[in-house]
Amino acid sequence: MNNEWLNAYVLHRRPYRETSYIVDFFTLEEGRVSAVAKGVKNSKSDKKSLLQPFQHLRLQLSGKSELKNLRHVESVSPSINLMGTTLFCAMYVNELTNRVMPAGLASDGVHNAYENTLLSLRDENDIEVTLRQFEFALLDEMGLLPDFTTDVEYEMPIEESGSYHFHIDAGFVRLPDDMAGMRGFPGQALISLSQGEFTPLSKKVAKVLCRDLLKPLIGDKPLKSRELFMSKPR
Repeated sequence: MNNEWLNAYVLHRRPYRETSYIVDFFTLEEGRVSAVAKGVKNSKSDKKSLLQPFQHLRLQLSGKSELKNLRHVESVSPSINLMGTTLFCAMYVNELTNRVMPAGLASDGVHNAYENTLLSLRDENDIEVTLRQFEFALLDEMGLLPDFTTDVEYEMPIEESGSYHFHIDAGFVRLPDDMAGMRGFPGQALISLSQGEFTPLSKKVAKVLCRDLLKPLIGDKPLKSRELFMSKPR
């Protein structure tokens, strides 16, 4: 890694000792990596100004321990300008990535989804769809994205007219007709999600599923980005 240039984004930075930062990067080549940026905290150097979220960087790291040292950093493209709700959403994406992605796990799929999410937020596309697509990419990488096409108990295709219960460790199971009044997921919405279609109904289903599936990965500690969003003036 000492001579390798990594494509990276800053997920988070925090003060370290008197003059440095510990920076969490999300890199294409090495996944999530943390490094010490020495002597930049109180400086006006270009290195400090580059260590901001939502900017495509190239960097070199050194060190054999899990916590690396930042040797070089340079900009690949200008910072993506986000404001208001889109900024809070991007902060959520950064925090979610930092919580869920294991250190050192490289993923082309998640990294591409991360970049596409920032660009989609910049372009003010449908925020709900943008966030669900990124959450789906994370869940898929973790092996937790369910199969939206199959009833796992009967090994039958999901039917539009059916209502389905979701077992978090197995998948979707059709509710018997005499239990259709129970809270279940409409087959029509599941089929839409399997085809990448976000209708008003499938959006609601995707939101509930992502919340339930991500909860054990996020842990009990509340997401700061969510708290900040809820506390912002309306």
